[in-house]
Amino acid sequence: MTLSKYSIFLSCTLRVLAIFAKTEEKVQSPSTTPLIDVSVSASFPNSEFFGIKLINGRPTQSLLSFTNNEANPVTVSLIGGSLWSTSGPGASKIVRNLTTTKYNVAIPAGEKESLSYAFVTDLRPADLRLNLAGVVTDGKGVSYTVVAFNETVSIVEPDTSLLDPQIIFLYLFLLAGFVGTFYFIYSTWISTLFPQKRRGGKGGERAKTSSRGSKKVDPTDQVGVIGADGPAVTSSVQAYDESWIPQHHIKRPEARKVKSGSGVRSKSRGKAE
Repeated sequence: MTLSKYSIFLSCTLRVLAIFAKTEEKVQSPSTTPLIDVSVSASFPNSEFFGIKLINGRPTQSLLSFTNNEANPVTVSLIGGSLWSTSGPGASKIVRNLTTTKYNVAIPAGEKESLSYAFVTDLRPADLRLNLAGVVTDGKGVSYTVVAFNETVSIVEPDTSLLDPQIIFLYLFLLAGFVGTFYFIYSTWISTLFPQKRRGGKGGERAKTSSRGSKKVDPTDQVGVIGADGPAVTSSVQAYDESWIPQHHIKRPEARKVKSGSGVRSKSRGKAE
């Protein structure tokens, strides 16, 4: 409940401060003027010489230095901030509330204390007004808001690197798409423009190739066959497997012997006599 009360109080105070902040100098209205003698200033250790830049997605480190000029100790309860527009129709309009961090750090009388406050932005690049303030509580439990920073800053995007994993994945994806598209175009249209290579040569070359690769037959394995076209020579070397051929197809019928014509004639003469 206490943290929620402080957060609402700090948010309302920042809204009032931004409405009355019409220049880059810190302006205080009577309703927000602190009644406690505590001064605070803010610095940004990682800021550049040309101005404060808030990089999206990266924590922005700020250092708030509190000085207690009171006679009694005070306590820094909360530190928070907000971003406001600076120009256009939405001038003096809140853009984003920043993270509110609870501290509860006591500062003795006449002492100083530095507190680190970090926040992250994720906005479109633009120039906005940054308000940083702290809630200080005195010994009686009364809370006061003290402004630490109220100036214009720049919201920028982080610098891209070639070693970024997202950039590397994007390059690989584009390369794969390019290679696939080129291969499709080549195989569809470009390859048809070139003549196809023949697997074999002319008839004479194929005959030479087949004759070179043929196996020589041993003369002892050759068998003579007499046919209608004259004698021929075949090889006894089997070029196929006969185990799956039926036996009645393998065994050839034997040719019957026919007697010569002279014997037939002699028998016919004997019968006639």
